[in-house]
Amino acid sequence: MHGMPSQIELYEEMSLLSARMVEAARASEWDELIELERGVTGLRNTLMATPEDRNAPATDLERKRSLIRRILEDDAEVRRHTEPWMEHVRKYLGNSTRRRDVEKAYAAGAGEADPGRFGA
Repeated sequence: MHGMPSQIELYEEMSLLSARMVEAARASEWDELIELERGVTGLRNTLMATPEDRNAPATDLERKRSLIRRILEDDAEVRRHTEPWMEHVRKYLGNSTRRRDVEKAYAAGAGEADPGRFGA
């Protein structure tokens, strides 16, 4: 590559990473998925700072559209695998939080009731 990559090169790299993200999500490889997402985020940030090539051929524009569609399809596939897991985590954390709140309430209630019980 020469200097700064072109937009089409960035989209192609993002597409490769998004396909790998699908594979990681299907395999429940969450750490790998997170690393790949970081890579995509970095590429997206670079893409936003890269000027559009107004002289690019029409074939590049069509290729860019195709890559964006594929990236969006990959994103939807990743979400199909991660959302059920995230819902499970939300329920688990919600149950833990509720349990802690109940334990705190009972502990506080018991602590307040103790002095009254013993006439203090």
